[in-house]
Amino acid sequence: MTTPVDLTDLFLHFLTLSLLSIGGAISTVPEMHRFLVDRTGWLSESGFTSSIALAQAAPGPNVLFVAVLGYNVAGLAGAAASMAGILLPSTVLTLAATRWMRANRGHVGLRAFSAGMMPLTLGLILATGWLLALPFLRASEHRWGTLALIAATVVLTLRTKLGLVWMVLGGGVLGALGLV
Repeated sequence: MTTPVDLTDLFLHFLTLSLLSIGGAISTVPEMHRFLVDRTGWLSESGFTSSIALAQAAPGPNVLFVAVLGYNVAGLAGAAASMAGILLPSTVLTLAATRWMRANRGHVGLRAFSAGMMPLTLGLILATGWLLALPFLRASEHRWGTLALIAATVVLTLRTKLGLVWMVLGGGVLGALGLV
């Protein structure tokens, strides 16, 4: 049973996630899933995955999936609450950090911090990919196609200079044809 949507709770949760979204809002998808599906029940498993897929397929900024999630939870008010929450702290922090980084560009600590953040960002993005692939890996009719698509994506990424947008488009076409 779902609990009534509390827009303040939605806003505050996305506000907190904004400060953890190293590598972009997509890196916090596992926590969004835990909150929206597991904890509050405001979205179903399929509703959550469909919201992200729809937003990622649409042209525009990567963060649009947050608005789609918020909209599917509580309409336009939910979209506004989730987007304000995810954008407000990160925007203010980014503006302040950019000014500071520009002034301290050669500092060894700054270079070390940037190098140390790379593995963290990669791990968060891999966790997001795993979470989004899991429903398809669990479904026996999609399992092998999904694994083949993941393997093809890894090989194409490592061995070619093919743009990621073309791989996403190819995956979408294969999915629309029912091949994965």
